[in-house]
Amino acid sequence: MNATDVAPRTPALDPAVFERLRAEIAEYVAGPAEAWADRIESSGTVPEELWTELRERGYLSLAAPPGYGGRGVSFPQWMELIELFARSHASIRMIVHVVNGTWRAMDEFATPEQRERFVLPSVAGRVRVAFTLTEPQAGSGADLRSTVVREGDTYYLTGAKHLITFGVRCDYWLLAARVAGSTGHEGAVALMVPRDAPGVTVEDTSQTMGVVGTDHARLTFDRTPVPVAHRLGAEGDGLAVALGGFLTPSRISVAMSCVGLASRAQELALEYARGRVTFGKPLTSRQALQFMLAENEADIEASRQLVLHAARRWEAGGRDAAKLSSMAKLTAVDMLTRVTDKALQVHGGSGYWKSSPIERVYRDARAQRFEEGTNEIQKAVVFRELVNSAEAGL
Repeated sequence: MNATDVAPRTPALDPAVFERLRAEIAEYVAGPAEAWADRIESSGTVPEELWTELRERGYLSLAAPPGYGGRGVSFPQWMELIELFARSHASIRMIVHVVNGTWRAMDEFATPEQRERFVLPSVAGRVRVAFTLTEPQAGSGADLRSTVVREGDTYYLTGAKHLITFGVRCDYWLLAARVAGSTGHEGAVALMVPRDAPGVTVEDTSQTMGVVGTDHARLTFDRTPVPVAHRLGAEGDGLAVALGGFLTPSRISVAMSCVGLASRAQELALEYARGRVTFGKPLTSRQALQFMLAENEADIEASRQLVLHAARRWEAGGRDAAKLSSMAKLTAVDMLTRVTDKALQVHGGSGYWKSSPIERVYRDARAQRFEEGTNEIQKAVVFRELVNSAEAGL
């Protein structure tokens, strides 16, 4: 299947309009966002005023179509914008990344009534939705241990989830579970679970190495009632909602976040090297350092182009989108690890102190290695898709 075989999900925004938007966001990231970053790092929390500002600027609805109240950027264009946001504080990037993605997972399977109740308010920023898949005693994807039992028009949910971003300060959990007794994809369900539903214990687990300020939760459900009307799609569609609707495009977005953060690390390294003088010469005159920064630049651009290719294929509905999504994510994560390590090395000991901007970048970079699945998971996905394609003769 070629990229032209399927119509794009969202037509691209007019190039001139998009360039103005891109310039606006670049200015915001370099200015107001840095002031927010200092406040987040010092307080350890993301102020509600920041959520309000991002909503009022339209940054929480960039990837949604105009008919939903969004800005209507195409997915490849969204990748260019998330690269910019990733240069800012990790929690700011996390907010715009998640909110611009969860609506899509809900929308694909939503009824008209559910679209009015969940999707459009999410795009408008009136409700906050936390993607809720990962479990403390399970693997990835189909290995769901949380179960539901249906009694009439109600599911009763039992199980545990952890590492749930915005799991504390949300209005709904977009949660994947399975009908008790089912296996594999069969019986998996996607539910919109209200934050105030009875039978839920919420533990705040927000004390993290990096991505300071983003709240994370561990959740325990004990026969929590969820209306059947809150199920997205049919029984058996749960993993399609979670994996295809959210994880595949989200992995591409995380990969581009790696590119943006690596670009920021490279910028800081070059800036420091140009100003640092040793033995009467700037560091940039040292060939060893020149080679480090040259390798970084090539590394960053190679990952950027793979991510954009994956974005175009997902936008076109290509069969290889899941494989490319995981390829882009694992490649970009490895690239980010190399780039930030070299960038910190360029700074020498001074980069290890919290007063240095590279210190925060280095901490935040580590989180990308498990966000939306570790590299080991990505390799498993790539191999699975490789075998499936070979067996299908594609």
